[in-house]
Amino acid sequence: IYGLGCTVVIEDLNTKNQCFLQGHTNNVVCITVSNSGKYIASGQITHMGYKADIMLWDYVTKQCVSTFSLHKVKVQSLAFSPNEKYLASLGGQDDGCVVIWSLTKMEPICGSPAQHKSAGITECLVYSNTNDDVFVTAGENTLRVWELDVENRKIRPTECSLGAIKRSIKCITISKDDSVFFCGTSSGDILGVNMKSCLLSCIGPEKETFSLGVLSIIRLINGDLIVGAGDGTICQVKVVEKKEGNKIMPKIVKTSNSCMLVGGVSSITLRGQGHQFYAGTEKSHIYRFSLGDFKSELINTAHYSAVNDIVYPNNCPKLFVTCSFQDVRVFHSDSQKELLRINIPNMTCYTCDIFKDGTAIITGWDDSKIRAFYPETGALMYTINDAHKKGVTAIAATSDCRKVVSGGGEGQVRVWRIEECKVSQANTIPHSHGNRKKSNVKSVVYVAHMETAMKEHANAVSCIRMNKDDTQCVSSSADGTCIIWCLIKYTRKQIMFANTLFRCVC
Repeated sequence: IYGLGCTVVIEDLNTKNQCFLQGHTNNVVCITVSNSGKYIASGQITHMGYKADIMLWDYVTKQCVSTFSLHKVKVQSLAFSPNEKYLASLGGQDDGCVVIWSLTKMEPICGSPAQHKSAGITECLVYSNTNDDVFVTAGENTLRVWELDVENRKIRPTECSLGAIKRSIKCITISKDDSVFFCGTSSGDILGVNMKSCLLSCIGPEKETFSLGVLSIIRLINGDLIVGAGDGTICQVKVVEKKEGNKIMPKIVKTSNSCMLVGGVSSITLRGQGHQFYAGTEKSHIYRFSLGDFKSELINTAHYSAVNDIVYPNNCPKLFVTCSFQDVRVFHSDSQKELLRINIPNMTCYTCDIFKDGTAIITGWDDSKIRAFYPETGALMYTINDAHKKGVTAIAATSDCRKVVSGGGEGQVRVWRIEECKVSQANTIPHSHGNRKKSNVKSVVYVAHMETAMKEHANAVSCIRMNKDDTQCVSSSADGTCIIWCLIKYTRKQIMFANTLFRCVC
C-alpha cells in the first residue's frame, strides 16, 4: 500500500493487480494501516489557508468510511491505537496540533498543541504497541510521551529529558513491550529513550553516523533496528549491552548488513515476522529485502516528478516512452516494468516522440536542446543546440524520419531536416608481420538544418501533431490558439481561437 500523487495504491504482491483509493484533492503525504488490517488512513497536503483531509478507508470494501477535517494545510503523520479504538493525527508546520479521533463514533475526542512555543516543528508520531492511551511525538527540539484521558477529553504530555543533547527527530519506532523507543535524527544518529522514565538511555552509532540524517527506522522482533538514511543507505543496526565501570549500558552498533538505494529512504515496513521488509525512497522506488542475505530487489518504480509527455511507438502497444524531470523512461505495459532509463541531470524533458521506424527517441528539453537517443541502449545519437528560446516544449517527427517539427517556449514552430553524413576515420591496425596497416572506418554523423521558423503563436507551443502524409501539422499553444500549418509552403492554413490554455491536440 503506497501513496502516488493524490491516490492510494493497493497492489497485490503476487499478481501485481492494483486497486486505487481515490478521493484526496492533493498529494497524499502519510499512510498508516491498523494492526488487524481492517482500516487504512491517509492524510494529504493542501493549499495555504485550507484544511487538509484525513480519509479513513475500509480495506475489504475499498471504500471511504469517513473523512476527518481539522488540520490546516498538511497532515504530517498518522497512527492507529493497538486495539483500533482511536486514530492519532499530527498537523504540519502551519497547524502544529495533535488530535485523537474515535473510530467508533467517527469524531474527534480531543486535541492539543504538539510542542512548546519555543520548540520547532513536530514531525513524527507513533502509537504504543500495548496501550490505547499512550503515544509519542517528536520533532525539532521536542520529544513527548502523551497519555490520553478519554473521560475528561484531555491528552497530557510528559517531556523527555535528553540532557544537553539537542536534536531534530525525523522518525520513531517503539519496542514490542513498550519498554524503550528509538528516534532517528537529522544529525544521523539514533537516540534510545526509556518509555517509563522518559530519560535518554543510549545514543549511537558513536563514530559512523548516517549521512544526510536518519529518515526512517523500524524495530525487528529480535530487537535489531533497520535504519534508512537520507543518502540512500539502508542498514541493520544492533543494540548491544556493554559494561562501563559498574554499569551495563546499551550501545547502538552498525552491522555489515548494509545496502545503497536510489534516493533517501523515506519509509520501511516489515512483512510478516520481518523475514522480508520493503523500503520506499524519495525517488519513487520500492525495494524488497530478504533479511537473511540483505539483498535488495527493485519491485516498483515511477517518476518522482510530473510526467510531461507519453508516446507509443508505431504499431507497438506493449511499449511506451515517458519524460519528466531529469529522465526519459521506456516502460513495458504487460509486466509494468521499466526497461530503459535515460538520465540528464538537473534538466527537465518537456516532450518526446519516436521515429516511425523505431530508430530514435527524440526529446525536447528546458535547456533549449533537442536530443535524440538510441532506443535500445539510451546512448546519445545527436543534439541540436539552441533549437528554441525558453526551452523546447513540443516535438513531432515526420513518417519518413527525415524531418523534425519542434515548438518552443517563445511560440515559434520550427522545421529541422536531419541528414546522415558518413565520415571516414583512418585507423592504424597492427599487422602480424610487424608492419602497421591503415584502414578507413566509416562512422555516421548526423547534421540538422533548420528549414523554416513559423512565428504566429504568442505563447509557448504545447503540442504538435502530424497528418498521415506529412503535408500538414497542427500546433496548440498556451495563447489560446491552434494553428494548422502547410509543411510544403510553410504557411498557415487555418487558425482556431478559444478562451483557454491549450495543452494538447490530436
